[in-house]
Amino acid sequence: MVFVLAGFTVLGGLVALLAGAYGLRESRRVQRAGAFAWALVKPAPQGAERPLLQFETDEGHVLELPSPVPPSRREPLPPGSTVRVSYDPADPRTVVVLGRERTAVDRAFVAAGAAIVLLGLTLAAAAL
Repeated sequence: MVFVLAGFTVLGGLVALLAGAYGLRESRRVQRAGAFAWALVKPAPQGAERPLLQFETDEGHVLELPSPVPPSRREPLPPGSTVRVSYDPADPRTVVVLGRERTAVDRAFVAAGAAIVLLGLTLAAAAL
């Protein structure tokens, strides 16, 4: 029974670890290989928490997307300001606001996932 619990613990930890690693990889990829633009911060629409970012792509398309910056940040994006963004040219809806990346959340997922995997492995070793 403890061995089954250890297996589920390891699987849960692996999911958290992989989710954090994927988030870090995507943020870095968009920062390094993405195109840059200046985005206008617009007020959040009725019923939404995050402000909108409006920017023009290199192809001349104007996009208006919800900000990827969580509203719980200490320094929220003030409406009317401009921020520098990096976007994926293949999918311009994938945006990173430079200087306000969510790497702390992704790193926390990696650390928590690794700790849970170790806990599961310890439980499995104790069951043997």
